[in-house]
Amino acid sequence: MIPAPFDYEVAESVEHAVSLLGGREDAKLIAGGHSLLPAMKLRISRPSLLIDIAGLAELDYVREDGDWIAIGAVTRHKDVRDAALLQEHCPIVSFTAGQVGDPQVRHRGTIGGSVSHSDPASDLPVVLFAVDAEMVVRGPGGERTIPALDFCTGVFQTALQEGELLVEIRVPKLPASTGWSYVKMSRRAQDWATVGAAAVVERSNGGIASAAVALTNMGATPVRARHVEKAIADGAPIEEAAGLAGEGRNPPSDHAASADFRLHLAGVLTRRALEQAAA
Repeated sequence: MIPAPFDYEVAESVEHAVSLLGGREDAKLIAGGHSLLPAMKLRISRPSLLIDIAGLAELDYVREDGDWIAIGAVTRHKDVRDAALLQEHCPIVSFTAGQVGDPQVRHRGTIGGSVSHSDPASDLPVVLFAVDAEMVVRGPGGERTIPALDFCTGVFQTALQEGELLVEIRVPKLPASTGWSYVKMSRRAQDWATVGAAAVVERSNGGIASAAVALTNMGATPVRARHVEKAIADGAPIEEAAGLAGEGRNPPSDHAASADFRLHLAGVLTRRALEQAAA
């Protein structure tokens, strides 16, 4: 299908983008466009103005910032995957960026676009939940930081306020004793995840002292599997803890899987992720 008519502006800076956003209530930002353009073709989204931020070099970087690694919002998935700093200090993020879509998507799609789209089936938001990342946003009122856990508020909905845009994702440097894994199940190669599980664990004496577990496509947003985390902290074996992954969850039923199958998958994939992270 063909999108509804729209105007197009190229942002020359972040401040220019903020100004353009404030000028139209239904303006949308575009960088890679892999999430927005299909929605526009289906007329699910009908912005009157597209603001192109793909060329903003000030938002394209991966760099150290104390105990954090800062990632600019228009950094391509390919560059997140290949970033040596992330591979050294927060490898679950670089690994997961390499699992997004296909090579064409990874060369054009951006981490900021993926996160701001807030699709519960997306890979990167769930990993950012697991590592307790932070989102830096900028708008007419200046700059503020939002914990990743509070950023996604619903299906395709975020905590961004009117006129704000995501400018940076900050992920912590993980200790050397940290184990990690992200596993997902898809019906076909390069499909959205039917269910995914991210595990970040603190290893101690050949076992797991603590774990952060987050799940993909088990609700309206990525979710932390708090029952699993508590069971691991209380000394439960991995298989027993993973069996609690679906506790309190109400996953969707759709063409990819029923809610019951997703609940089953959550336990299976959480066990695999914890086992891989522990190893």
